[in-house]
Amino acid sequence: MRIFHIRGDQFSELLALPDATPADGYLWVGIARPSFESHLGAVQAALQRWTGGQLVDLHVSDLLNDQLTSQFDYTSWYDLLVFRRLAAGTDAAQSAHGDGVTVTANPAAVTLASIDTSPVGFAVFDRLLLTVHPADCQVREFFANRLQQQTPAPEARNSTRMPPNAADLALRMVNHMVDSYLALRRVLTRQLDQLQQELFSPQTSYQSWQRLLESRNGLHLLEDTCEDQRAAMTEWIDSLDELPPSTNPVVQRERELLRVRSRDVQEHVERVLTHVRRLESSAENAVQMHFSAQSNRTNEIMRTLTVLTAIFLPLNLVTGFFGMNFEGLPLIHSARGFWWTFGFMLILGMGLSWYFWRKRYLGRPR
Repeated sequence: MRIFHIRGDQFSELLALPDATPADGYLWVGIARPSFESHLGAVQAALQRWTGGQLVDLHVSDLLNDQLTSQFDYTSWYDLLVFRRLAAGTDAAQSAHGDGVTVTANPAAVTLASIDTSPVGFAVFDRLLLTVHPADCQVREFFANRLQQQTPAPEARNSTRMPPNAADLALRMVNHMVDSYLALRRVLTRQLDQLQQELFSPQTSYQSWQRLLESRNGLHLLEDTCEDQRAAMTEWIDSLDELPPSTNPVVQRERELLRVRSRDVQEHVERVLTHVRRLESSAENAVQMHFSAQSNRTNEIMRTLTVLTAIFLPLNLVTGFFGMNFEGLPLIHSARGFWWTFGFMLILGMGLSWYFWRKRYLGRPR
């Protein structure tokens, strides 16, 4: 468990849960899911002291569920957002770089067949953000280090703007997780292109059907995850729109900024969903084109065999005619009979081959 106090441009970490909320700013409590389960009583007691209310039992069950899909719910004293991030196996292939996430150049680190996700829970109070992460989640550490680096020195005049409230910080973390999906686009596209090249290779028969099936299942899982994320963000935006207008211009401006950031996150989710659907369509089309190519190749082979049969059929007829056991066959007793027959068969075979070649029944089609 890590506790942070954010006020203005200042970001500091507390050693223990405070007895009361600070006079200014807000708290961010980031806790791993196993630790949240073991310290649930202390966390609920702290929430009661700070906000006058605790987490609902059903929401506690949702935060402890590591298979929960992305969703949004709310009460009169807090909002609950569950958002699925890329799982640990994928996070290991990523490195924080600036404001986003950079995926490693090693294609084996992230595969279409190994895409996995796990949920991160956000309980957003007025002056408190409680986040519940998987045990191996790097999102909390990334934002803790990032906000610590943004803290200005005492002599500094200008600084990077800190999240003004708990909801803004939650949206920044969600946007960071969505950007990790966006960063996978090039890697997934390159891997799918590699599978397609193997699929259309004329030199070898394709043997990676199991890998292709697992990749398609991975894309279906990613599509379902993005659809749940989009639905959760839509409900979040609807809840912001349902808030009554405030007479305080500062509060009203903060709400407008939250709406803008929420729409930006939703637009990023839409981009991921569009790209995933494009990859799915490309994979389906590649499979259909593969079978069409195989069918066309079979037709080419059958056409070649049919033409060869048509060439040798009259030659077999000639040899069969002269192979009959009769005494009175033409040219059967002539010394030049064999050469006349052989020349006729050679001219006939060459003539038929030239004819079928001109008709493009032989050779590769242009």
